[in-house]
Amino acid sequence: MLSIKKDTKLADIFKEYPWLKEEIIKENPKFKKLNSPMGKIIIKKATIADVSKKSGIEENKIIAKLTALIDSHQK
Repeated sequence: MLSIKKDTKLADIFKEYPWLKEEIIKENPKFKKLNSPMGKIIIKKATIADVSKKSGIEENKIIAKLTALIDSHQK
């Protein structure tokens, strides 16, 4: 399992868990931008810290949500 930290890149997360992008978009409309042409470019370089700054959601809440989704998917 990939360890998700504030400096983890979205590209690495979505490479390991390709289904996760759609799940996180369902959870919070702020993440719909990930499916835009610009979002596809940003995903390559953006980290959890970057997403936190852009979305206004605390890093630890993003990490907790991603981890919970991964855990629930693996059961």
